[in-house]
Amino acid sequence: MAELPMLDKRRLRASFERAADTYDAVAVLQREIAGRLLARLEVVRLKPRVVLDLGCGTGYAARQIVKRYPRARLFGLDIAASMARRARHQSGLWNRMTGRSVFACGDAERLPLAADSVDMIVSNLTLQWCDPRAVFAEAGRVLRPGGLLMFSSFGPDTLRELRAAWRTVDAAPHVHGFIDMHDLGDMLVHAGFADPVMDMEQLTLTYADVKAVMRDLKQLGAHNVARERARGLTGRERFARFRVAYESQARDGKIPATYQVVYGHAWAPEKRDEKRGARDESWKPVTALKGISRHASHQED
Repeated sequence: MAELPMLDKRRLRASFERAADTYDAVAVLQREIAGRLLARLEVVRLKPRVVLDLGCGTGYAARQIVKRYPRARLFGLDIAASMARRARHQSGLWNRMTGRSVFACGDAERLPLAADSVDMIVSNLTLQWCDPRAVFAEAGRVLRPGGLLMFSSFGPDTLRELRAAWRTVDAAPHVHGFIDMHDLGDMLVHAGFADPVMDMEQLTLTYADVKAVMRDLKQLGAHNVARERARGLTGRERFARFRVAYESQARDGKIPATYQVVYGHAWAPEKRDEKRGARDESWKPVTALKGISRHASHQED
């Protein structure tokens, strides 16, 4: 298994905090992948009472989940307080008034939920910003026996054109590292999940120029947050070399950005290993959103 990148969570949170106002304008691919992920629920017979949208962003997937399961209570969790606030604002008046949808700020690797409290976890394009081993362990803890975990993530071939262009400039890691589909499947098994199913597809966006690619990534908050990332300013000369290398990969005058999309789902075992359900924490409100926290920050009226 490939070595997992060590992530700078402060930078991760700050990136997505800044991106909340611009995210929806450029998140075309993210919405498309969310739709493809949620379409997989067509064959799932589970009727959840409680659903966790893990890494809810501005709430697009949450709104689709509520439409699919109108009787379920939905919790949306995001590492960025500004994302959770926007998701709450866009969740609809009925959901805000009834408390059917609750949005909060918290860490996917330390879920502020009690053991055996959730029937389904849906996570769209969040896992790549986490240590999947910690996320799967926490998902296994909070899911009720027989509960479902369904997620999408990006694989290591994501942004391959961008990576190739930077390699002509230097050997520093300018692009976030992503985890292989098979490694994610192995992690699911190791975490105790049953019947894991993994599949993958490639989607390519095209842009008018290199600056448009970089602008989209910035507005999405999709920065390289590995601790060993390149530091400091790039410099005009080095960026010019990078741009020329990227432009050389143009197709029909368009600049490509390829995304390797990984989908996975697995089931919490019907019989819990008692050693795995041991954290005495519940969804506890606090007065203000505080970012990465062991307890959630409430976002309901």
